[in-house]
Amino acid sequence: MRLGVLDIGSNTGHLLVVDAHDGAAPLPAYSYKEPLRLAEHLDAAGDVSATGIEALAAFTAQALLVAEEKGCEEMLSFATSAVRDAGNSEAVLAHVEQQTGVRIEVLPGEDEARLTFLAVRRWFGWSAGRLAVFDIGGGSLEIAAGSDERPDVAWSLPLGAARLARAEFADRPDDEQLRRIRRLIRAEIARDAGHLLRAGATHRAAATSKTFRSLARICGAAPSGEGQLVPRTLPLTGLRQWIPKLMAMSAEELAALPGVSPSRTHQIVPGALVAEACMDIFDLAELEICPWALREGVILERIDKFRVTDEP
Repeated sequence: MRLGVLDIGSNTGHLLVVDAHDGAAPLPAYSYKEPLRLAEHLDAAGDVSATGIEALAAFTAQALLVAEEKGCEEMLSFATSAVRDAGNSEAVLAHVEQQTGVRIEVLPGEDEARLTFLAVRRWFGWSAGRLAVFDIGGGSLEIAAGSDERPDVAWSLPLGAARLARAEFADRPDDEQLRRIRRLIRAEIARDAGHLLRAGATHRAAATSKTFRSLARICGAAPSGEGQLVPRTLPLTGLRQWIPKLMAMSAEELAALPGVSPSRTHQIVPGALVAEACMDIFDLAELEICPWALREGVILERIDKFRVTDEP
C-alpha cells in the first residue's frame, strides 16, 4: 500500500510518500517539504497569524496534489506543537479543511512521544533493552522510555528549538541571561525526570530529529550521504566543547557548519542547550542517533492496523 504522511511540524511541513507492507520496513518513495516555520508565525496572543494560516493551507493543497500524483491510496495528516498550542488551533484547522478538504489531526504531546518511541524501538529492536528516547522539535521536547513497544513513560515539554529561539534568543544573550535560560531549561526537564529514572536503568539512549542530527554532525558524525545504517552518536563531551563556539558564531558561520541548514541557524544554540541538559540530567554520556522518528511511528502504527484488519 502506498501511503502519504503529512507532518505539519513547528518548523517544516513535510509529505513523505512510502510503500508500506506488513512485515517490512516502510520504504520511502518520495518527499516533499516546505519551511513553514509556524512556531515563528505566532502573534503576541499565541495565535497562528493570518500569514501562517495561508502558508499552511497552500502547502497542504500542494501536498494533496503531490500525494495524488504519486499514487497514494491514503494520506495520514497530523500536526504537532505549533498548531497544538496555538490559541486559534481549531480555527486554523477548520480553515485548512475548508480550503483543501484535508482534516489534519492534532497529536497530543504524549502521543507524539509514544509514536516516536515506537519508531525508535522498531529501528533498534528488542536487543536495546530498556530504551530512552529524546526528540527536540521546533516547538517541543518529547521524552519517552520503556522496555516494550509502548513506553512506560512519555511526556512533552515546551522546549522546542524554534520556540526557545523566538522567546529567548531574539538578541544574543549575555552571561547572566544565558544562565537564566539554562536554569529554565534544566528545571523544566528535571521536574518530571523521576518518571524515567525511577523505573530502573536505561540500557540504550537514543535521539531523533533534525536538531540532534545536526548537533551530531557538528560533533563529527558521518554525513547523511553515507546512508541510514551508519552508526551515529552525539557525545556529551563533544557537545560541551562546541556550545561556547556555537554561541560565538555569526549566522553565516553557523550555516557553514556541516549538517546545519541556513534556515535553522538561529535554533542551533537553543537546541544544543536542551540536548546538553537532557544528557546531563539523565546521566547519559552519549545519545545514539536514530534515523526513524515520528513520521515512521505513524506509518508503523498504521501498518500494524493492516495486520489486525486482515486477521480472520
